Amino acid sequence: MGEKRLPKWYFGGMASAGAACFTHPLDLIKVQLQTQQENKVSVFRLVGNIVKNDGLFSLYNGISASLLRQLTYSTARFGIYEIAKEHLSSHGEKVSFGNRVLIAGMAGAAGGVVGTPADLVNVRMQNDMKLPREQRRNYKNAIDGLWRVAREEGPIKMFNGASAATTRAVFMTIGQLSFYDLFKDFLLSTSYFTDNSTTHFLSSLGAGGVATTLTQPLDVLKTRAMNAKPGEFKGLMDIAIYTAKLGPLGFFKGYVPAFIRLAPHTILTFMILEQLTESFGVLHSPNH
Repeated sequence: MGEKRLPKWYFGGMASAGAACFTHPLDLIKVQLQTQQENKVSVFRLVGNIVKNDGLFSLYNGISASLLRQLTYSTARFGIYEIAKEHLSSHGEKVSFGNRVLIAGMAGAAGGVVGTPADLVNVRMQNDMKLPREQRRNYKNAIDGLWRVAREEGPIKMFNGASAATTRAVFMTIGQLSFYDLFKDFLLSTSYFTDNSTTHFLSSLGAGGVATTLTQPLDVLKTRAMNAKPGEFKGLMDIAIYTAKLGPLGFFKGYVPAFIRLAPHTILTFMILEQLTESFGVLHSPNH
């Protein structure tokens, strides 16, 4: 009787939330860079200003929303991807890269919709410290933020930026999940690598680079949409035109901190996921 360890549907959300505990300050810096129109403040100056004005722990502003986002967004996309991939492979055929891209895209779309409310609160909480004190929203935590958005602005407002967030999530999931599998399969096909931490690290590093490049323009638009004041923009195209005033590189604003944030987050997520799978994965089935 053969045995095969597989990730449970919720492992991806748990792994992503664990990774977010380490990478949240980088995400906060990325959001603040993306929401400034003038290109005057460097990463180091921005960090210095944040710590000077609001203290060291302000780098973790919005951590509750970040965790809630991962537990909704990433649980959905990882869960759908793994379940669909296992269903296709249950017939004894290897799942092609094209099918993995398709599955990842659909999983990302579902995760993007599910995760938008927490993502909106996350962006607002991270960007709050840039505002004058009398204009700050001062959400106590993610749940308080969701409740106040629904009460003060209406439930529909919680899905502000959903189109950009969902499109971004499609490309993010393709870049992370399908390319992680691609890089991992390639490394394992050589005689130099085995299924160990080195292979997991290199595969996730490559996936993080692909995901950052695919999603950065959409991430900029999503961040601006979620942080916009009522009536500031007519729609996503209006935000794109506004961003284009900075030139083509305006759509890649914050790319370096985005990669510096996303690469470690991707690496930690997959390293944690592989360990969860190894230690607690489901034992399958007599046909393997």
